[in-house]
Amino acid sequence: MLEVHQFPCLSDNYGFLLHDPASGETACIDTPDAEEYLRQAGLKGWRITQIWNTHWHPDHAGGNAAIKAATGCAVIAPAGDAAKIAEVDRAVSHGDTVALGAWNADVIDVGGHTNGHIAYHLPAAGIAFVGDSLFALGCGRMFEGTAPQFWASLTRLRALPSRTLLYCAHEYTASNARFALHADPDNAALTAYAAEITERRARGEPTVPARLERERATNPFLRADDPGLQARWAKQGDAVATFAALREAKNSF
Repeated sequence: MLEVHQFPCLSDNYGFLLHDPASGETACIDTPDAEEYLRQAGLKGWRITQIWNTHWHPDHAGGNAAIKAATGCAVIAPAGDAAKIAEVDRAVSHGDTVALGAWNADVIDVGGHTNGHIAYHLPAAGIAFVGDSLFALGCGRMFEGTAPQFWASLTRLRALPSRTLLYCAHEYTASNARFALHADPDNAALTAYAAEITERRARGEPTVPARLERERATNPFLRADDPGLQARWAKQGDAVATFAALREAKNSF
C-alpha cells in the first residue's frame, strides 16, 4: 500500500511525502520547505522521484528548485499556474492523470484560491491532496478566482467518495471551527466535531487528514446549497451567493 508521511513545516504548513514501496518512488506533495523535505525523506530512507505541486504560492512551490537539484526529480505542476512555478517538467490540467509507480492520481481543477489550483485524487488509495482549496471546516481565501468558480471547485471535491481522506496543507482547523460554529450554530454534528478538534489540538495532535463524509455534514463552505445556511447568509436557491457571503465573512472574522 501507499504510505503518506505527514510532518509539520514552516509556521503552520504540513508537508507530505507519498511513497510507493513496490516501485521505490516517492513524491513530494508541494514543497514549502526544501530542507525539511529532504531531511524527512532521508530519515525514512526514501528517494524523492517526483514533485506534485497544487498551486504556485511560495509556501507550496518554493522548494522545487532545491529539491530537484538535490534529487533530479521530475516536477509536475498545474498548467494554469505553471508560469509562476520553478523547474516544471510537466504541466497538467483537469482530467489528466499522474502516476507514482502503479498508482494513478486524477487531476482535479479546484481553482479559486489561485486560478490554476489543482488537487490530486488517488481513488484506489482513497486519498486526495487538496492544497489550499479545501481545509477541515474551511476553504482557502479567494485570492484570484471568482465565487462561481470556487463553488464549482468545491462541489467537485464534495462529489468524491465519502470515505476519501483529504490531506489539506495547513493546520487551520481550530480557527475554522470557530467560524463554522458562528456560521452554522444549530448543526449538532459540527458542535461535536468542534469539541473533538479542541481536544485534539490541546493534546498537540494534527487534525489533518479529514474525512470527506464528515466535512460534507459540517463544513459550511461545502454546504452553501443547504437551505438553512442560505436563509441565514444569502437567499434561498442561490448557492454561489451563499458561498460568497460565507467567504467574505470568514475574511474578517
